[in-house]
Amino acid sequence: MSATAGTATAPVAGATARAVPVAAQDRIEAIDLARGIAVCLMIVAHGTNGLMPYADFPDWGQVPVHALTKFSSSLFFIVFGIALAVAFVPRTGTPDWPRRRNRLLWRGLVVLFWYKVLTAVELWDRGHEVVIDALLYRDFPSFAEILGFYAIALLWIPWLLPLWARTPALLRWLSPLPVIALSWWLLNHHDFRAPQLQALLVEHPDFYTWGQLARLPLVLAGLLVGELLLRWHGDPRLRLALAGGIALAGLALLAWFALRAGDALHAVLVEIGRNDGKHPPGLMFSLFSVGGALVLLAACVAGGPLLARLLRPVAVVGSDALMAFIVHLSVIFLLFRNVLGYYQSVSYEYALALSGLLILATALWIWLWQRTGDALRRARRSG
Repeated sequence: MSATAGTATAPVAGATARAVPVAAQDRIEAIDLARGIAVCLMIVAHGTNGLMPYADFPDWGQVPVHALTKFSSSLFFIVFGIALAVAFVPRTGTPDWPRRRNRLLWRGLVVLFWYKVLTAVELWDRGHEVVIDALLYRDFPSFAEILGFYAIALLWIPWLLPLWARTPALLRWLSPLPVIALSWWLLNHHDFRAPQLQALLVEHPDFYTWGQLARLPLVLAGLLVGELLLRWHGDPRLRLALAGGIALAGLALLAWFALRAGDALHAVLVEIGRNDGKHPPGLMFSLFSVGGALVLLAACVAGGPLLARLLRPVAVVGSDALMAFIVHLSVIFLLFRNVLGYYQSVSYEYALALSGLLILATALWIWLWQRTGDALRRARRSG
C-alpha cells in the first residue's frame, strides 16, 4: 500500500544479482498501473454493492460486471509481492536496510490506523457496539478489511525479506506450495478456539477477513514475478516474454475454471459474484480470481510506460492505494449513503455511473495531493 511501492532500485542482493539495473528511484509504471486497476475494480464493486444489494443487480451487472471485479483482490496481493521484490528486497544486503525496514514497519502502523478509521466510517451507522467489536477484533468490516491484511503483513513480512533474498532460487520458486499446504492443514485440522484468530491466519467462513497464511502464496508469487520484472524490465523483448508467460499462466487457470464449471458457467459466476468460495478461498473462486488477475497483470507488464500513460488516471490511483481507499470509502459511506441518502434508493446504472465518477475524483485528489506535497518539499529545500 506504500506510495513508493512502484520505485525500482539497483539490484544488490543475491536474489536479484543478475538483474539489469534500473535507475534508482525510477518507478516501474506497470506496478502502479496494475495496482490502480485493482483499486478501480474494487471501487466499482464497493460503489455498486455499497448502495444496493447484489440480488438487485441486473443480470449484466452480476455477470460480467460484478464477477470481473473479483479479479481485484488477487491482483492486490500479487502486486504487493511484486512491489516488495522491486523496491525493498534488493536493498536487504545494504547498510541502509534497517532504515528501509523501519519505513515499511511505520507504513504498516499508518495503514493500521486508517484501517481502524475506515472501519468506523463503514460501520458507524450500525451502532456503537458493532463499531467497538470491529475495532477490538471481535468482528470485522468488509469493505475496509483488505487494509487490515496489509497492516498486519507490513508488520511481519519486512523481517523475512533478508531471508528471502538469501534463499536459493529453487526454494523460492517452491515456497508457495508448503504455505498452501500449511494453510490448508491449519484450516481443516487445527482448533483455533478463537474464530477471529483463525480468520486472521487462514480465514473463517463467518468473517469477511483476508488470512495472512491463506493469501501469502499470492504475495510469494508476486515476489517471484517482481524479481523477474526487475531483471527484465529494461529489455522490451524480455519484458514481453515475461508478460507472455504470466498471460499463459492466467489463461490456463481460467480454462481450468471454465472446464470445471461446464454448462453451469453462468450460474457459477453468479455465485462467485456473491463471494461464494472467497473466505476461506475455494478452488473455483481462486481459479477465476487469480487467473483473471494474472491476465490483467500481463497486460500491464506488456504495455509498460505507454499503457500507463494512456490509462493515466488509473496509474495515478495506483500510485497511492491507501489514499484511494481513504477517499472512496469515505465518499461512499459518508456522502453517498448518509448525506445524499442513496442507499437502496438508486438504480444499478446510477450506482455504476457514480462509481466511474468516483474513480476520476479519486485520481484527481491523489494527483493534487502529490503535487502539493512536491511543492512543499521544493519550498523547504529552497528555503
